[in-house]
Amino acid sequence: MPIYEYHCKACGHRMDKLQKISAAPLTECPECKTDQLEKLVSAAGFRLAGSGWYETDFKSGSKKNLAGGGDSSS
Repeated sequence: MPIYEYHCKACGHRMDKLQKISAAPLTECPECKTDQLEKLVSAAGFRLAGSGWYETDFKSGSKKNLAGGGDSSS
């Protein structure tokens, strides 16, 4: 389940909430009890790094193995 970040426009309270993707966004602020809570767009909590499938798959010819700096003909 993803973690969503929320911000209250009324009091400025910020919070994170673990929710299902299908769950409705929260609207009531737990601090000031107003309906001013809005879901923020934030960066993903992970980063793909290294020489994984996303770098080496679906490439052709000398474009494979970019992390190694050379071509794949060795």
